[in-house]
Amino acid sequence: MTVLSTRPSSRPSSRPSSRPLRAGTSLRAPGLDWLLMLAALALVTLGTLLVWSATSTRADLTGGDPNAYLRKQLVNVAIGLVLMVAVLATDHRWVRILAPLAYLASVGGLVMVLVAGSTINGSRSWIQLGGMSIQPAEFAKLAVVIGMALVVAERTERRWGRGVRSVEVVAMLAIAGIPAALILLQPDLGTMLVLSATVFGVLAVAGAGRLWLAGLTFGAVGGAVAAVSMGVLKPYQVDRFLAFTNPGLDPRGAGYNTEQARIAVGNGGLFGQGLFDGSQTRSGFVPEQHTDFIFTVAGEELGLVGAGVLILLVALLIWRALAISAQAGDLFGRVAAAGIACWWGFQAFQNIGMCLGIMPVTGVPLPFVSYGGSSLFAGMLALGLLQNIHLRSAGPVRR
Repeated sequence: MTVLSTRPSSRPSSRPSSRPLRAGTSLRAPGLDWLLMLAALALVTLGTLLVWSATSTRADLTGGDPNAYLRKQLVNVAIGLVLMVAVLATDHRWVRILAPLAYLASVGGLVMVLVAGSTINGSRSWIQLGGMSIQPAEFAKLAVVIGMALVVAERTERRWGRGVRSVEVVAMLAIAGIPAALILLQPDLGTMLVLSATVFGVLAVAGAGRLWLAGLTFGAVGGAVAAVSMGVLKPYQVDRFLAFTNPGLDPRGAGYNTEQARIAVGNGGLFGQGLFDGSQTRSGFVPEQHTDFIFTVAGEELGLVGAGVLILLVALLIWRALAISAQAGDLFGRVAAAGIACWWGFQAFQNIGMCLGIMPVTGVPLPFVSYGGSSLFAGMLALGLLQNIHLRSAGPVRR
């Protein structure tokens, strides 16, 4: 290992400097974070197999072609990989320059949903583009993270001190508030819960004061109580929460999804019934099993061991995102990477939790695993951004 000297010298040296790198000027010697990359690719591969298994016997979904969703998901994966490489290869300075445009594009997409979107399962969340459905709310999660990171970085990275002032907290909340309001109008309660947890995590990492964090927590609880008491939530959303507290309340209605999901996971035992051989999966008893309830396929067909491996891969993904945040050479990278970790972590917990009956059914996909282009594209863009931050983080070069 070469130890770098920081002593000034008049002699020219070919050795790299130990000074922090300017944004976008050089790549970090260790290269890509391969643990992060392998965990994501393993989840994508496993997810594709689970989607194929969940749809191959569902003629009502595939029109009689058992490989229809496999081909669609492979196309989604190919597009996602292209998006990831594009962000990974983009100069770090351009990432920050383009961040406001990405934020405005996501807000524009959410507005388009309310104007000309399609309603599915009670939520007006999709835009139909030919044969493809786009869900702008998935991209809004990433846009909010980078928007908040940019605000706090631009306003504080030239000041001494770790904390952020109230004016920066207000600006960050304003950045998050516009997409949040548009998502509530759809209404998409699941995405709103994930976004709220992500915003809280970003503020905590950015250094917001405890009073701000406590106030936001109490405000969120009070807002939820007010929404229920004032009838803001749709009846089916209220029914889902009631079914969560008591699944036996309406086993053929609001509690049906949770009950069937538990049965499917319980059927798997220790090693599962085998890929493509799950009885609940092949019979199509679990609604939306290739999207929101994809974890039940893993539980039934791969068992406790296979489902545990899936959870470990998600945990590895989140750990590497947090490690990249801790090693980031600038405030923007640190906050953005931590925000992505919060987003993936809470969304995975919400998705797996509702399959196990420990969280209410809110309809959020499992990152990198569930079927769907929008979720996968947003996840791949975030993965590319994490690798971009890692490659351009400041630090001594090791040999």
